[in-house]
Amino acid sequence: MTPTLLLTSAGMQVQQEIRKILPRTPGNIQIAHIITACNQLESAPWRDKDKQNMLDVGFQVTDVDIQGKNETHLRKILKDSDVIYVQGGDPYLLLKHVKLSGFDKVVKEYLKQGKIYIGVSAGSYIACPTMEMALWKKPKRSKHGLAGNETAMNLVPFLLSVHYEEKFRAMIQKGISSTRYPVKILTDDQAMLVKGNSYTLVGKGNEITLG
Repeated sequence: MTPTLLLTSAGMQVQQEIRKILPRTPGNIQIAHIITACNQLESAPWRDKDKQNMLDVGFQVTDVDIQGKNETHLRKILKDSDVIYVQGGDPYLLLKHVKLSGFDKVVKEYLKQGKIYIGVSAGSYIACPTMEMALWKKPKRSKHGLAGNETAMNLVPFLLSVHYEEKFRAMIQKGISSTRYPVKILTDDQAMLVKGNSYTLVGKGNEITLG
């Protein structure tokens, strides 16, 4: 089965694009809402807003924290989910627990079985080959013991820069010049739809290219 991913800046802000890739109506869709990226934050209003929007649409939503889990736990927890929805927050904290838990291995297995991966910000970053772009706008962010260019899940062959605003242009251009990977840039109203080896920009607005 061809793996399907939707990598977003802002999750349910591109709700229409999410609906388009679902195999059934929202009321018959179970979402595993991975919230680990928010574990060390005092508040995460985007997480709470996203979840409420999902519930309002009719999705069946279960919060899942992968911290402290292993592959056996995760296979059982995620088995009945249609969508693995990985929330934003701290990208390096998220990646740390992705690797410790074996979440990356379980996700790859379940993508082949037809489950859909939706990433939000940090949840999109971890789908890329490395995490170097997470430092372009915030070079002093905590890496939680990981390397700056830490290998990520490598589900797609490009890097993403999310939450694009014009004020970030120079920082992203510098990052693009230093990486060996192609870079896709997303506003909060855009997402990258990945089906197997093909990927397409969806949402509002034209593709942003920075020379």
